[in-house]
Amino acid sequence: MDYSYLHLGERVDPEKYVVCKYRVTTKLPMEKAAESLAAEQSTGTWTNISTLEKGIFEKYGGRVTDIDGNVVTVAFPEDDFCVEVGAVPQILSIIAGNLFGLHAIDKIRLEDVFFPRSIREGFKGPKFGASGLRKILDRPERPLVGTIVKPKIGLSPKDTAKYVYESGKGGLTNSKDDETLVDQKFCPLQDRTVKIAEALDRLESEGHKMVHAINVSTSGHKIIEVAEKAQAWGAKQIMVDVLTCGFAAVQALAEDRSIKVPVHVHRTMHGAMTRDPLHGISMLPIAKICRMCGGDALHVGTLGIGKMEGDRQSDRNNIDACFDRSVGYKEVMPVCSGGVYPGLIDKIVKAAGFDVQIQAGGGVAGHPGGVRKGAMGMSQAVDAAFLGIPAEEYAKTHDELKIALELWGSK
Repeated sequence: MDYSYLHLGERVDPEKYVVCKYRVTTKLPMEKAAESLAAEQSTGTWTNISTLEKGIFEKYGGRVTDIDGNVVTVAFPEDDFCVEVGAVPQILSIIAGNLFGLHAIDKIRLEDVFFPRSIREGFKGPKFGASGLRKILDRPERPLVGTIVKPKIGLSPKDTAKYVYESGKGGLTNSKDDETLVDQKFCPLQDRTVKIAEALDRLESEGHKMVHAINVSTSGHKIIEVAEKAQAWGAKQIMVDVLTCGFAAVQALAEDRSIKVPVHVHRTMHGAMTRDPLHGISMLPIAKICRMCGGDALHVGTLGIGKMEGDRQSDRNNIDACFDRSVGYKEVMPVCSGGVYPGLIDKIVKAAGFDVQIQAGGGVAGHPGGVRKGAMGMSQAVDAAFLGIPAEEYAKTHDELKIALELWGSK
């Protein structure tokens, strides 16, 4: 095989290639490792073969167009990808497939991906998006502010609904199941959904709009059926754990005509792929694919501020991917969640802006005054950040925020 996968300095047409950026750790010369990567993920094999036809490598081979330190850019021809509309599994098999096991590479991380129009048009993107959620909640400008029912598991449907109602009375716009709760015996999906729907209807009758995301994460062949049932029982939003269920689950829920509520996307298990800065897949490609598949809201990190591992720039990039107007989809509502409490709100808003959903579980349920007071403290912190008033100053006239700041501080 005399074909070279190295095309350093070549400018490829971004509408004819899927362009990926990889961070590569190798003991070999970087050019050698990069060529192994491009070959393995396109036309290459380990030895000479008898089945070649003229021009196959030139037409379908991956092209290494840039090496900048340990960051390698590879362009894969659009013809390498499945003609089936929205074929995420096949896309991933190329851009994030066997490369992780190559001998030539010690560690490798997919940092970013750019899709041509021909692939993007195979996806519909979000049905509702950030603007749709704002319209449902009648909250045009301020950050959405939410909670995760705590403890993660163990509450009955009645107690879960009470939690939702109390958090709504405290001013929250959103609440959600946690990622581990779906249909356990102590809190059956049907009973929980019905009770929460009653609580949300009660809140609306009292003048407050709120949505709760019911977790429908389950087997691929059942997820639409489960979502339809949850919707029929009164769910105003559904949630799916994208990496345990698969991107196709998000796409199925978003594109099925019977599903008429927003899809909240949780990223549980992402750390197995994203945490190592030198190996795996960064959150950025995951965010881009979730938007393509139709997620309306997506967990993106807390910009290095909450309890979860992450850094401000990477999470900011995730947020930017939710709002990138060049891709032709509705914008996604980025969700900051994980170890959040009122004292962190100002920092999160300064880093993320107002177009964000900020969630706290323990930061609501752990308030000494109970769930309603905890929700009020969170709501007050968001209001203060929106108005540009320091939380400590705002707390002088808002006792719930004051108590939260005294308990948890602002660091």
